[in-house]
Amino acid sequence: MAASNVSEFKKSKKAKARHAYMRVTTYLMLAPFFVLFFFFTVLPVIISVGFSFTYFNMLEMPQFIGWNNYLKLLLEDDIFLIAFKNTLIFALVTGPTSYFLCLLFAWIINEFKGRTRAFLTLIFYAPSISGQAFLIWTRILSGDRYGYLNGFLLEMGFLDEAIFWITTEKYVMPILIIVQLWLSLGHSFLAFIAGLQTIDKSLYEAAAIDGIKNRWQELWFVTLPAMKPQLMFGAVMQITNAFAVSDISIQLVGNPSVNYAGSTIVTHLLDYSGGVRFEMGYASAIATLLFILMIGTNKIVQRILRRVGD
Repeated sequence: MAASNVSEFKKSKKAKARHAYMRVTTYLMLAPFFVLFFFFTVLPVIISVGFSFTYFNMLEMPQFIGWNNYLKLLLEDDIFLIAFKNTLIFALVTGPTSYFLCLLFAWIINEFKGRTRAFLTLIFYAPSISGQAFLIWTRILSGDRYGYLNGFLLEMGFLDEAIFWITTEKYVMPILIIVQLWLSLGHSFLAFIAGLQTIDKSLYEAAAIDGIKNRWQELWFVTLPAMKPQLMFGAVMQITNAFAVSDISIQLVGNPSVNYAGSTIVTHLLDYSGGVRFEMGYASAIATLLFILMIGTNKIVQRILRRVGD
């Protein structure tokens, strides 16, 4: 009896030692990522939040000024309010629209097989990685009669004279939205394609036995619940792209744009953090508000996605 207890004790001790070794090995393997993530993501965010309560011009030591940057930003900075409104409009239109377009096209393309699916995936994904995308749209929207859009509309008789698309205030935001939607089939689209291809086919057979009657029910009760991780990833990417838009505005309509019609929170942030201003404390306050806005939106979207399939 005593010998049996000793043997069990030794086995238990060896099992605990093995588990401890596996945990240590796991932590060592994860350590490089956590170190990089902390020093290049978490720490900069913490420092930026700290700087947002200071006046810091990069030449002098930061001076603590409390909530002054935030009060100025929300109560006195008219350009920020315009940029905030533009960003919300842009995000509310392009975020959900591009998300559903990514999911829809991924769902349709996944029905094809082999090389056809690979070719269609490349065609839809190519605009998001094209370095010449802005040059293409600049040529299309050129303000003379040689611009492709003006030339087509003049030829068809819809216009009597060429329109300066990117320097006319009322056209700026619709143009930015259209271009963003054209560029939006990026990482989320690939994630959805990958998620669709990893779904166990037996789930569809079981669903048919349980009474699923059409493809829409199959999509809602089987496909989407099975790819929730990809849906979450796609949502995060779309939220980030929608709220952090800047390159499209700068490349197409300039910074500043006409009457700030294309200004966004990020272009306003870049205006204070670079150029001739270098007001890093104020820029940090802008970045902090944008961070809070993105985190809050992300939490709302995640709560909605958890109900998929219910």
